Amino acid sequence: MSEIVFIGTSDAFGAGGRRQSAILLRTTSGAALLDCGVTTNTGLGQMEIARCEIDAILVSHFHADHFGGIPLFLLAAQYQDRRTQPLLIAGPAGIEQRVRDLATSMGHPIDDSELEFDIRYRELSNDRPTEIGPVSARTFETRHDPSSCPHGMCIDAENRRIVYSGDTGWFDGLPGQVAGCDLFICECTLHEPTYEFHLDWETLEAKRSEFACERMLLTHLGDEMSRRRGKLAIETADDGLALEL
Repeated sequence: MSEIVFIGTSDAFGAGGRRQSAILLRTTSGAALLDCGVTTNTGLGQMEIARCEIDAILVSHFHADHFGGIPLFLLAAQYQDRRTQPLLIAGPAGIEQRVRDLATSMGHPIDDSELEFDIRYRELSNDRPTEIGPVSARTFETRHDPSSCPHGMCIDAENRRIVYSGDTGWFDGLPGQVAGCDLFICECTLHEPTYEFHLDWETLEAKRSEFACERMLLTHLGDEMSRRRGKLAIETADDGLALEL
Protein backbone atom coordinates (compact mmCIF):
# COMPACT_ATOMS: atom_id res chain seq x y z
CA MET A 1 0.00 0.00 0.00
CA SER A 2 1.67 3.19 -1.12
CA GLU A 3 -0.23 5.88 0.81
CA ILE A 4 -3.10 6.51 3.22
CA VAL A 5 -4.74 9.94 3.18
CA PHE A 6 -7.23 11.05 5.83
CA ILE A 7 -9.86 13.17 4.08
CA GLY A 8 -12.07 13.55 7.17
CA THR A 9 -11.47 12.67 10.82
CA SER A 10 -14.30 14.27 12.82
CA ASP A 11 -17.36 12.81 14.47
CA ALA A 12 -20.87 13.22 13.07
CA PHE A 13 -20.98 16.84 14.26
CA GLY A 14 -17.84 18.16 12.57
CA ALA A 15 -15.93 18.60 15.84
CA GLY A 16 -13.11 21.10 15.61
CA GLY A 17 -14.32 22.31 12.22
CA ARG A 18 -13.06 19.12 10.59
CA ARG A 19 -14.62 16.94 7.94
CA GLN A 20 -16.55 13.71 8.42
CA SER A 21 -15.24 10.19 7.89
CA ALA A 22 -13.36 9.41 4.69
CA ILE A 23 -9.98 7.72 4.25
CA LEU A 24 -8.24 7.25 0.88
CA LEU A 25 -6.13 4.13 0.36
CA ARG A 26 -3.73 4.39 -2.56
CA THR A 27 -2.09 1.31 -4.08
CA THR A 28 -0.03 0.79 -7.20
CA SER A 29 -3.10 -0.73 -8.88
CA GLY A 30 -5.72 1.85 -7.86
CA ALA A 31 -7.39 3.62 -4.95
CA ALA A 32 -10.23 2.88 -2.56
CA LEU A 33 -12.16 5.15 -0.21
CA LEU A 34 -13.09 3.92 3.27
CA ASP A 35 -16.38 5.67 4.04
CA CYS A 36 -17.70 8.76 2.31
CA GLY A 37 -19.21 11.25 4.76
CA VAL A 38 -21.24 14.21 3.53
CA THR A 39 -18.18 16.49 3.49
CA THR A 40 -16.07 14.20 1.30
CA ASN A 41 -16.41 16.17 -1.94
CA THR A 42 -15.22 19.30 -0.13
CA GLY A 43 -12.24 17.47 1.29
CA LEU A 44 -11.24 15.95 -2.04
CA GLY A 45 -11.49 19.37 -3.68
CA GLN A 46 -9.44 21.12 -1.02
CA MET A 47 -6.76 18.43 -1.20
CA GLU A 48 -6.80 18.39 -5.02
CA ILE A 49 -7.62 14.68 -5.16
CA ALA A 50 -9.54 13.72 -8.30
CA ARG A 51 -12.67 11.65 -7.81
CA CYS A 52 -11.71 9.70 -10.93
CA GLU A 53 -8.73 8.34 -9.01
CA ILE A 54 -11.10 6.39 -6.77
CA ASP A 55 -12.02 2.92 -8.02
CA ALA A 56 -14.09 1.76 -5.05
CA ILE A 57 -15.93 3.04 -1.98
CA LEU A 58 -16.21 0.77 1.05
CA VAL A 59 -18.92 1.66 3.57
CA SER A 60 -18.64 0.74 7.26
CA HIS A 61 -22.29 1.45 8.13
CA PHE A 62 -25.37 3.43 7.17
CA HIS A 63 -24.96 6.68 9.09
CA ALA A 64 -24.77 9.92 7.14
CA ASP A 65 -21.31 10.88 8.37
CA HIS A 66 -20.02 7.62 6.85
CA PHE A 67 -22.01 7.13 3.64
CA GLY A 68 -24.07 10.31 3.17
CA GLY A 69 -21.60 11.77 0.67
CA ILE A 70 -22.05 9.03 -1.92
CA PRO A 71 -24.99 10.57 -3.86
CA LEU A 72 -23.15 13.88 -4.27
CA PHE A 73 -19.96 12.03 -5.20
CA LEU A 74 -21.90 10.26 -7.96
CA LEU A 75 -23.55 13.49 -9.09
CA ALA A 76 -20.19 15.25 -9.40
CA ALA A 77 -18.65 12.22 -11.10
CA GLN A 78 -21.35 12.34 -13.77
CA TYR A 79 -21.76 16.04 -14.46
CA GLN A 80 -18.47 17.61 -13.44
CA ASP A 81 -15.88 14.89 -13.99
CA ARG A 82 -17.58 13.17 -16.94
CA ARG A 83 -16.43 9.89 -15.44
CA THR A 84 -16.39 6.88 -17.74
CA GLN A 85 -14.68 4.15 -15.69
CA PRO A 86 -16.80 1.91 -13.42
CA LEU A 87 -17.15 2.60 -9.70
CA LEU A 88 -17.56 -0.20 -7.19
CA ILE A 89 -19.54 0.51 -4.00
CA ALA A 90 -19.34 -2.11 -1.26
CA GLY A 91 -20.90 -2.27 2.16
CA PRO A 92 -23.36 -4.06 4.44
CA ALA A 93 -26.30 -6.05 3.12
CA GLY A 94 -28.68 -3.78 1.24
CA ILE A 95 -25.98 -1.35 0.11
CA GLU A 96 -27.45 -0.76 -3.34
CA GLN A 97 -30.97 0.01 -2.12
CA ARG A 98 -29.65 2.23 0.68
CA VAL A 99 -27.59 4.31 -1.76
CA ARG A 100 -30.48 4.59 -4.22
CA ASP A 101 -32.98 5.53 -1.50
CA LEU A 102 -30.61 8.14 -0.08
CA ALA A 103 -29.97 9.66 -3.50
CA THR A 104 -33.70 9.92 -4.14
CA SER A 105 -34.32 11.49 -0.73
CA MET A 106 -31.62 14.07 -1.45
CA GLY A 107 -33.25 15.03 -4.74
CA HIS A 108 -30.70 13.37 -7.01
CA PRO A 109 -32.13 9.94 -7.93
CA ILE A 110 -29.78 7.54 -9.67
CA ASP A 111 -30.94 6.91 -13.25
CA ASP A 112 -28.66 4.22 -14.66
CA SER A 113 -29.69 5.06 -18.21
CA GLU A 114 -28.29 8.59 -17.85
CA LEU A 115 -24.97 7.63 -16.32
CA GLU A 116 -21.86 7.53 -18.46
CA PHE A 117 -20.23 5.04 -16.10
CA ASP A 118 -21.28 1.80 -14.45
CA ILE A 119 -21.95 1.58 -10.73
CA ARG A 120 -21.39 -1.88 -9.36
CA TYR A 121 -22.53 -2.86 -5.88
CA ARG A 122 -21.20 -5.59 -3.66
CA GLU A 123 -22.38 -6.75 -0.25
CA LEU A 124 -19.66 -7.54 2.25
CA SER A 125 -19.95 -10.44 4.67
CA ASN A 126 -18.12 -11.34 7.86
CA ASP A 127 -15.12 -13.66 7.83
CA ARG A 128 -14.93 -13.98 4.04
CA PRO A 129 -12.41 -11.82 2.15
CA THR A 130 -13.84 -10.12 -0.93
CA GLU A 131 -11.92 -8.43 -3.74
CA ILE A 132 -13.05 -4.79 -3.91
CA GLY A 133 -11.18 -2.95 -6.65
CA PRO A 134 -7.51 -2.72 -5.63
CA VAL A 135 -7.99 -4.20 -2.13
CA SER A 136 -9.31 -7.30 -0.40
CA ALA A 137 -11.76 -6.71 2.45
CA ARG A 138 -13.04 -8.87 5.28
CA THR A 139 -15.61 -7.47 7.69
CA PHE A 140 -16.38 -8.16 11.34
CA GLU A 141 -19.24 -7.28 13.68
CA THR A 142 -18.93 -4.18 15.84
CA ARG A 143 -20.88 -2.68 18.72
CA HIS A 144 -22.81 0.23 17.25
CA ASP A 145 -26.41 1.18 16.48
CA PRO A 146 -27.78 -2.09 15.01
CA SER A 147 -30.12 -0.26 12.62
CA SER A 148 -27.06 1.15 10.82
CA CYS A 149 -25.76 -2.37 9.97
CA PRO A 150 -22.28 -1.66 11.37
CA HIS A 151 -19.10 -3.57 10.72
CA GLY A 152 -15.36 -3.07 10.91
CA MET A 153 -13.01 -3.97 8.07
CA CYS A 154 -9.74 -5.80 7.60
CA ILE A 155 -8.19 -4.45 4.41
CA ASP A 156 -5.34 -6.24 2.61
CA ALA A 157 -3.32 -4.78 -0.25
CA GLU A 158 0.27 -5.21 -1.39
CA ASN A 159 1.33 -7.30 1.60
CA ARG A 160 0.00 -4.78 4.10
CA ARG A 161 -3.04 -5.04 6.35
CA ILE A 162 -5.15 -2.20 7.73
CA VAL A 163 -7.92 -2.74 10.24
CA TYR A 164 -10.59 -0.03 10.40
CA SER A 165 -12.97 -0.08 13.34
CA GLY A 166 -15.74 1.96 11.76
CA ASP A 167 -17.95 3.19 14.62
CA THR A 168 -18.03 0.95 17.67
CA GLY A 169 -18.09 0.78 21.41
CA TRP A 170 -15.76 -1.58 23.23
CA PHE A 171 -16.24 -5.31 22.76
CA ASP A 172 -13.85 -8.01 23.94
CA GLY A 173 -13.29 -9.45 20.47
CA LEU A 174 -11.85 -6.22 19.03
CA PRO A 175 -8.16 -6.90 19.85
CA GLY A 176 -8.39 -10.28 18.14
CA GLN A 177 -9.56 -8.63 14.92
CA VAL A 178 -6.62 -6.23 15.06
CA ALA A 179 -3.88 -8.77 15.86
CA GLY A 180 -0.96 -8.70 13.45
CA CYS A 181 -2.09 -5.76 11.33
CA ASP A 182 0.28 -3.04 10.12
CA LEU A 183 -2.11 -0.21 11.03
CA PHE A 184 -5.21 -0.08 13.20
CA ILE A 185 -7.39 2.95 12.41
CA CYS A 186 -9.58 3.19 15.48
CA GLU A 187 -12.48 5.46 16.28
CA CYS A 188 -12.18 7.45 19.50
CA THR A 189 -15.12 9.81 19.63
CA LEU A 190 -15.11 10.39 23.38
CA HIS A 191 -12.64 11.10 26.15
CA GLU A 192 -14.62 9.24 28.81
CA PRO A 193 -16.93 6.19 28.50
CA THR A 194 -20.27 7.99 28.34
CA TYR A 195 -21.94 6.21 25.39
CA GLU A 196 -21.94 2.48 24.72
CA PHE A 197 -21.78 2.71 20.94
CA HIS A 198 -18.55 4.76 20.67
CA LEU A 199 -15.03 4.19 21.92
CA ASP A 200 -13.32 6.59 24.31
CA TRP A 201 -9.77 7.52 25.29
CA GLU A 202 -9.92 6.19 28.83
CA THR A 203 -10.94 2.72 27.65
CA LEU A 204 -8.41 2.59 24.83
CA GLU A 205 -5.59 3.80 27.06
CA ALA A 206 -6.41 1.07 29.59
CA LYS A 207 -6.69 -1.61 26.87
CA ARG A 208 -3.76 -0.49 24.69
CA SER A 209 -1.54 -3.47 25.62
CA GLU A 210 -4.18 -5.85 24.23
CA PHE A 211 -3.73 -4.56 20.68
CA ALA A 212 -0.91 -6.49 19.01
CA CYS A 213 -0.53 -4.23 15.98
CA GLU A 214 2.38 -2.39 14.42
CA ARG A 215 0.75 1.06 14.65
CA MET A 216 -2.47 2.52 16.03
CA LEU A 217 -4.09 5.77 14.91
CA LEU A 218 -7.20 7.37 16.40
CA THR A 219 -9.88 9.06 14.29
CA HIS A 220 -13.60 10.07 14.43
CA LEU A 221 -12.63 12.50 17.18
CA GLY A 222 -15.33 14.42 19.06
CA ASP A 223 -14.93 17.88 20.59
CA GLU A 224 -12.79 16.99 23.58
CA MET A 225 -10.67 14.49 21.68
CA SER A 226 -10.24 17.02 18.88
CA ARG A 227 -8.72 19.47 21.35
CA ARG A 228 -6.34 16.77 22.57
CA ARG A 229 -5.13 15.49 19.19
CA GLY A 230 -1.37 15.29 18.96
CA LYS A 231 -1.03 15.37 22.75
CA LEU A 232 -1.81 11.76 23.66
CA ALA A 233 0.20 8.56 24.01
CA ILE A 234 -1.58 7.11 20.95
CA GLU A 235 -1.34 8.92 17.61
CA THR A 236 -4.35 10.93 16.44
CA ALA A 237 -5.31 11.60 12.84
CA ASP A 238 -6.23 14.98 11.43
CA ASP A 239 -7.77 16.08 8.14
CA GLY A 240 -5.11 16.01 5.44
CA LEU A 241 -2.78 13.57 7.19
CA ALA A 242 -0.94 11.42 4.65
CA LEU A 243 1.30 8.51 5.54
CA GLU A 244 3.09 5.67 3.80
CA LEU A 245 2.64 2.09 4.85
